[in-house]
Amino acid sequence: MPESRIKSHPILPDTSEATLPFYWKDQQFFARPGEMLASALIANGVQIFGHHPKDNSAQGVFCANGQCSQCMVIADAVPVKSCMTPVHAGMVVHPAEGLPKLPDIPFQKKITPIPTPELVVDALIIGGGPAGLSAAIELGTLGVSTLLIDDKDRLGGKLVLQTHRFFGSSEAVYAGTRGIDIAKKLEEEVRSFQLVSVWLRSTALGIFEDQSVGVFREAEVYTLVRPKVLLVCSGAREKSLAFPGNTLPGVYGAGAFQTLVNRDLVRPCNNLFIIGGGNVGLIAGYHAIQAGINVVGLVEAAVQCGGYKVHLDKLVRSGVDVRTSHTVTAALGSEHVEKVIVAEVDKHFDPIPGTEREVPCDTVLVAVGLDPVNEFIAKANLVGLPVFSAGDAHEIAEASAAIFSGKITGNRAAKFLYKNDHPIPDEWERVEEILKSKPGKTISESVVSATKGVFPVMHCSQEIPCNPCSTVCPRDLILVDESDIRHLPRFLDEEGRDCIACARCVAVCPGLAISLVDFRKSSQVALVSLPFEMPETSLIIGQSVEVSDTDGALLACLPVVGTRKVPGYRNGTTVVTLEAPADIATRIAGMRLIHPTPAQQFDEADSNPEVLSDDAYICRCERVKAGEIRQLIHSGVRDINQIKAVTKASMGACGGKTCLSMIKRMYQSEGILLSEVTETPSRPVFIEMPISILAHCANDEKVGE
Repeated sequence: MPESRIKSHPILPDTSEATLPFYWKDQQFFARPGEMLASALIANGVQIFGHHPKDNSAQGVFCANGQCSQCMVIADAVPVKSCMTPVHAGMVVHPAEGLPKLPDIPFQKKITPIPTPELVVDALIIGGGPAGLSAAIELGTLGVSTLLIDDKDRLGGKLVLQTHRFFGSSEAVYAGTRGIDIAKKLEEEVRSFQLVSVWLRSTALGIFEDQSVGVFREAEVYTLVRPKVLLVCSGAREKSLAFPGNTLPGVYGAGAFQTLVNRDLVRPCNNLFIIGGGNVGLIAGYHAIQAGINVVGLVEAAVQCGGYKVHLDKLVRSGVDVRTSHTVTAALGSEHVEKVIVAEVDKHFDPIPGTEREVPCDTVLVAVGLDPVNEFIAKANLVGLPVFSAGDAHEIAEASAAIFSGKITGNRAAKFLYKNDHPIPDEWERVEEILKSKPGKTISESVVSATKGVFPVMHCSQEIPCNPCSTVCPRDLILVDESDIRHLPRFLDEEGRDCIACARCVAVCPGLAISLVDFRKSSQVALVSLPFEMPETSLIIGQSVEVSDTDGALLACLPVVGTRKVPGYRNGTTVVTLEAPADIATRIAGMRLIHPTPAQQFDEADSNPEVLSDDAYICRCERVKAGEIRQLIHSGVRDINQIKAVTKASMGACGGKTCLSMIKRMYQSEGILLSEVTETPSRPVFIEMPISILAHCANDEKVGE
């Protein structure tokens, strides 16, 4: 099996070697220290982790976030979620084939339980992502005793997956800084407070009637935490999509893909197809290109992509085929994705017969939206535990908004605890609203006709919250309205204050949407400088590259005459200078990074397969198809508990985290209001855990799993 590790990345250093030996089906592999088992297996070429006991279908990674159970394997004779289990030297791993055989454990005739450890704190924060970290900083600053828990092995949440520079406000939320670096800044500040404790690899299992929170800690310790106030900053989980083949290995959630590529430097595929044109899908597509993965296409069911246009522009400039009003109707393959069938959709989002196309690919990335992880909020309200929420757990928005949301929520929690008598500034609320706002209107890009001097050209044409270019210009020549940073930037071409061609604006722009055009040597030929965030070895001086305009239209093939790093922006961004004729110089917005191949064309299918949506799986754990659930809905069932009793949907290892939202959407698609539907109750425990931990035996012998 070939190793699939990323050895050359423009942003992320390859800092550790795979030195930990472990065994998969008696074959020795090697993992990096601290690497999760799922990532280590995929890095060693393993994509199929087992087969489902119900229908023997192949199972692989889907979420890589502990939310589903598709990546289950048997490690050292115990069934585990491989995406949440670190490799240790000598670990013996086997596929989860059928129902696992439980290990033989000597029966303990006498069990002496000891009291469960308890901890009293002023504030408990669930989630160490941007919102949780920001809230912890505020509470630490205000002297509030705080415990921050997160189920991962590092702080930062989705920030640790974000290699791009952030939009938003440079002053308020680190705009212009990469997500991975923002995570480090926030963590450093959190750990500077003595009153703020951090528990990693620690999961909130349940919230109970006595207002305690059960926490399963890394060292297999179960602790009851008794907070005076709870802050839920648990983020969001990805929505799934129902289509035949949606559980094949090779169908990933976007977060899983970014986890493998950006956190673990593992290349899970060669040819990627993306479903969803929101920011998550668009950003993941560009991350794939940076990792050397061919993005063969992207479809969005709506008439236009919902993400920032600058993210879309990066893909189309790079050569990615993006189709709106299209969807995937099936993923095909025997035990792994081999191709997808895409079709155009009508205004009701129904596939139009006769428009089907086959697209060869080995991986499908599903990025069709997020659902808040809000079960902790509902349970806290039920038992009367004072609770606040921030970030995606409160409202789905960008990570920059989550940072500011955490700041406000931390202050609100402190105020509740009477530690802070100062009112929250109205300005904070206004900034939060701006950061949370959806993309505004798009203004047609006007062609700059100047042929003298040197000046930046802004290729961003959509109103979004962003101001880094204006904050880095040493001569204050770029203006973004400070009262509302959603307004487009303007270059101030003022007499006596000339641009000095420092290229800071080119290097800092999160959308890679600024070029620098230099006519100082000639009015006929210009030097055009562009941001480049691919491996430096992929571009050399003298090489000719294809350049395109903002919308991806090819303009010319031009020579590279220089490359440079901008002081302060050396981590990953290279400014590449090309020589261009004057008539196209100001239109050049990017370089073509992907070149069309047969695998990228939406070729006519040899046949038009009949695809039935009833064949799509809704419940991954129990292998319940849409047709089974739809039949119950048509028969008049309006209680999800009845669906659960008949089909076992939501009774699997994930506890309904994936399928329940899809069942609700099925009701809505049938024209049934959710107010008419009885939901199934959410009960602790929120995740699986060994019974031996709850038993808490004094003799350290496990009672059973």
